[in-house]
Amino acid sequence: MHLEAVLMSSELVGGQYLQNILPDEVLLHILSYLLEFDLSSVARVCRRFNVIANDRELWRKLYREVYEYLIPLINPEPKVFKFVHPDFCGMKNPWQHSFRLLYRSLHVRRGYAAKVEENPERWRGRDILYFETITAALSFLEENGCKNLEDNAMVLIHTGVYTNECLCLDDNITILGAAGGLNVAEQVVIERHTDSVCVCYEGAKETYVGYVTLKYSPPSGSLQFNKHYALEITEMCSPTFDHCIIRSTSVVGAAVGVEGCGADPHVKNCEISYCENVGLYITDHAEGLYENNDICFNGLAGVWVKNHANPILRNNEIHHGRDVGVFAFDFGLGYFEGNNIHNNRIAGFEVKAGANPTVIKCEIHNGQTGGIYVHENGRGHFSENKIHSNNFAGVWITSNSHPTVWKNEIYNGHQGGIYIFGDGHGLIEENDIHSNTLAGIQIRTGSNPIIRRNRIHHGLHGGIYIHEKGHGLIEDNEIFCNALAGVWVTTGSIPILRHNRIHSGKQVGVYFYDNGHGTLQDNDIFNHLYSGIQIRTGSNPLIKSNKIWGGHNGGILVYSGGLGVIEHNEIFDNAMAGIWIKTEGNPELRYNKIHDGRDGGICIFNNGRGLLENNDIFRNAQSGILISNHSHPTIRNNRIFDGQAAGVEITNGATATLEWNKIFNNRFDGICLATGVQPVLKGNVVYGNQDLVKKALDSNQCLYKLSSYTSFPMSDFFRCLTCKTTDTNAICISCAKICHAGHRVEFIRRDRFFCDCGAGTLETACTLRHDNISHDNDTVYNSSAPVESSTVAVGD
Repeated sequence: MHLEAVLMSSELVGGQYLQNILPDEVLLHILSYLLEFDLSSVARVCRRFNVIANDRELWRKLYREVYEYLIPLINPEPKVFKFVHPDFCGMKNPWQHSFRLLYRSLHVRRGYAAKVEENPERWRGRDILYFETITAALSFLEENGCKNLEDNAMVLIHTGVYTNECLCLDDNITILGAAGGLNVAEQVVIERHTDSVCVCYEGAKETYVGYVTLKYSPPSGSLQFNKHYALEITEMCSPTFDHCIIRSTSVVGAAVGVEGCGADPHVKNCEISYCENVGLYITDHAEGLYENNDICFNGLAGVWVKNHANPILRNNEIHHGRDVGVFAFDFGLGYFEGNNIHNNRIAGFEVKAGANPTVIKCEIHNGQTGGIYVHENGRGHFSENKIHSNNFAGVWITSNSHPTVWKNEIYNGHQGGIYIFGDGHGLIEENDIHSNTLAGIQIRTGSNPIIRRNRIHHGLHGGIYIHEKGHGLIEDNEIFCNALAGVWVTTGSIPILRHNRIHSGKQVGVYFYDNGHGTLQDNDIFNHLYSGIQIRTGSNPLIKSNKIWGGHNGGILVYSGGLGVIEHNEIFDNAMAGIWIKTEGNPELRYNKIHDGRDGGICIFNNGRGLLENNDIFRNAQSGILISNHSHPTIRNNRIFDGQAAGVEITNGATATLEWNKIFNNRFDGICLATGVQPVLKGNVVYGNQDLVKKALDSNQCLYKLSSYTSFPMSDFFRCLTCKTTDTNAICISCAKICHAGHRVEFIRRDRFFCDCGAGTLETACTLRHDNISHDNDTVYNSSAPVESSTVAVGD
């Protein structure tokens, strides 16, 4: 009994020592030699052992030993595996959690099956099956009937290059690469030289493959088939591929091929790169979700979408391809959102042959050619994208294509913003097009788009350029602050422009030349440095119901054989004439209001022509109509009134037909004719004009007091030979009689001058000038030298 008591006492003391006295550090060191099952048994002994057996460091060591991963891998939702930082994941022991999550996996880890067989006692506390090859692990699952979702079949493929192995997946399984380092996929490589590396068949509905490299690399010079891929997705399956690297060195085919009805994979966070041909190829009614992938440095397109395929691509980066970024053709579809497409050798996005993708909120930039290229009956909806910094046009549309380009920002192009040519069409609406090197929009060669509600501004060239028989409906746009014309129309083009605001350009507002035609209706055209509208060289547009105002030059200029029907417009507050017609310009002006100009109303000179009828011309700072230099217009049924100078002035060998006009309440005379002018006058009603020139002369006032140097009143003018005046000087009759009394004075002609005596440019001081009258020392009259003159002496 005594001996038994001693033994029992010794056991109690030993148990108490282990449980209560042995330091934690020592116990932790002892437990570090145990495997996971033994460690779990120790955790059930007592509370203290449970705490120590669940120590994070113990499980971190076990986790790295078994799985190689440097940080915990969790599975927060179906078909999602992600690494988390152990200190910021919200778990008490993430190493242990991850260890248990992955524990029932099969491991493909070379040499480990032999280790277990050599020393089974050492591995009694671990229940893991190891295989030398991927094929052996998949065969084991097939033979044991556990390849289904409920059994949570999982295979971990450890560090290594696995050559000529094929992943043929036709049931639900999870396959994960397992390796240390920051990029697991780089260290787990599955490579094949003959057939596709990974093939998913019908039945692979919930399959997940993550963190591996799939590489198809046929021998150089071998016969290569375009049906072989690094990853092949066939009909009626929906696997997930996550954080994989997918490559192919084949010069045909693609790295990823998805084809057939019901092919609906989820490819995410993958790198599809350095392929000798296409990166991702989706065809034959296939679908799928492709997101957050890096698709780059591929020999041809980064993505092909063909033959009614309709994938969803979100938040991918598609870049540095040696061809296009995305190519949709042969009725390909697709929804592309939030992708960054850049630095591809050809277009960022190409659409042709009936393809109709939807492209939303992508950034398409720095292409070596264009941004978006739609051709050969291509369609597509492009909205809310940023398209910028491409070497050619941001968007190209040609050959009967009809895309919708809506709410995009298209800017900083090395050429134009949008280029529509070769019978291109399309709806271009609510875009912000700015800061491009060439025209914001160019339309040519039979193209006929709808351009609506865009902002086209701050271009280094023009706003819209329509040429070579271009058409188009252009309405409700704001076109402003462009370096050249706001709109150019030329070479047989016939667009319709209406309800646009065209303003603040550094040159012309709308420029028609070289047989440019079309309709310009109900637009606001204002604040240009040059004319609001210019028409020349055979151009014959309809200019109707526009407001043309606030220009730093004239309102409308018609010259060099320009034509045009100009009717029902309101033209006002321009710095120079409301309408200029010169050099064989021959427009028809009807029912316009031309008023409050800071110069004249209509100026016709240098062989200008034109029919002017039923216009209201009023409140202009200079003549209502000035006709000069051999011009010959027809002026009929107009009302010319309330001007600050004459109603109509004709000078310099010009003539005109004036019929049935009402000319009244102008500051100077109603109709003023220079020497030798013989117009056709019929039925005009001239009344109530203020005749201030006649009144000034009747009261012996200098006409400069009336005109200053800003206007040229029509009157008899003289030259003082005594004062040695030049051909560019003239004096009014009041100064001739008073200031130059006793001088030899020569009559020049009746014409438009201001008085140089009153202006202070002659040696003799003007005795009629008041000090508060401004004077000019440089301005010369703009009249040809008189054909005949008579010399008279004016006495006191």
